[in-house]
Amino acid sequence: MKNNYDVVIVGTGAGGCFTALHFPEDKNILMVTKSELEESDSFLAQGGICVLKDKDDFESFLEDTLKAGHYKNSEDAVKLMINSSRNIINELIDFGVDFTNKDGELLYTREGAHSKPRILYHKDVTGKEITEKLLKKARERKNITILTKIMMVDIISENNICGGVVLKDEQGKIFPVYSEYTVLATGGLGGIYENSTNFPHLTGDALGIAIKNDIKLKDISYIQIHPTTLYSEKHERKFLISESVRGEGAFLYDKEYNRFADELIPRDKLTKKILEQMEKDGTNHVWLDMRPVIKKGIDIKKRFPNIVKKCLEEGYDVEKECIPVVPAQHYFMGGIEVDLNSRTSMKNLYAVGETSCNGVHGANRLASNSLLETLVFGKRAAEDVCSQKNESVLEKFEFNEKKYKDTDKLIREYKEIIFEEIEKDKIQKEKNL
Repeated sequence: MKNNYDVVIVGTGAGGCFTALHFPEDKNILMVTKSELEESDSFLAQGGICVLKDKDDFESFLEDTLKAGHYKNSEDAVKLMINSSRNIINELIDFGVDFTNKDGELLYTREGAHSKPRILYHKDVTGKEITEKLLKKARERKNITILTKIMMVDIISENNICGGVVLKDEQGKIFPVYSEYTVLATGGLGGIYENSTNFPHLTGDALGIAIKNDIKLKDISYIQIHPTTLYSEKHERKFLISESVRGEGAFLYDKEYNRFADELIPRDKLTKKILEQMEKDGTNHVWLDMRPVIKKGIDIKKRFPNIVKKCLEEGYDVEKECIPVVPAQHYFMGGIEVDLNSRTSMKNLYAVGETSCNGVHGANRLASNSLLETLVFGKRAAEDVCSQKNESVLEKFEFNEKKYKDTDKLIREYKEIIFEEIEKDKIQKEKNL
């Protein structure tokens, strides 16, 4: 590994990889991840990826996204995402992504709060399929270096200009890596919560770093709870039961096995219904029944193989019985504030994916918009960097290693200030009501 690159990308999920792949091959790029390559939340996305099905779908796609987001979205960002969607899908197919099809025609499914089917998928592991193919392509590029078990502890900056990152390797060594441009693609913050569908190492470090360096945040209190994760008394990452299960016809029941809600209302509203029902019933979960999907003629072992397998491992045969489900923290709509080109408030610093906030999702994300938003704005970040002709600033930055003697303490401080900022944002939004 060198000590300077044209671009450093922190994060190796779908957003990080897609961004890297849109740089020309004469750019030297370093990608780092805090854990293993397979442990990004992009791998966990089950349901699928939205796309503008045809020109007649535009208004309903726009309205579905805005309505799910309680009209707190940036309409310009949403329109840009929708209009870019078909090109993104075509690029993914060119990269080898295998979306489910019949006789060469792509198949579309529907999820909660969508007025019509517009979601492409690969079984029930769409995120894994997309991210694996993107990682494969990134690894083939000679100009891209990918390193695992490398943690970002800070950025290098001066006068609101970013000049790289401060990293910590597995042996505890702290060192700077300088870059003309830096892209934060570090994912969400589920690791700071007790119950989350996220990998536990995703603790929102980039947010803490942004706060520390006076980089603007946006809507940081907009945190989504997914209504259906597999209930377990084990203290581990919660297993998601995809919204597409309900989109295909699964029912939710109370303790007496009676339906109590419309299964396809937006996530935040369904979560509220479930929590209310749990309190009313005095239970730790509600029931999800996948057997109605089978009655529709759908082979759930083919449509949802990963979910069926996981439930069997936990002792539930979804073809014969209901499974217990409970809400858990799932997605972060807020983040580091960015414009439509993924620029942050600090020069030469970009943010993409869940760690960023361009306003697409508003106060609540529409199902299967996350992968699309990540890819659209990751590509735009790379294109924006390539359109600039900045003079080199690398030699202007100094690194003070003494500041990072106790990185464990620093990470704890990041977690504390993240919670503080979330609470401040929540209070401010309540005042504005």
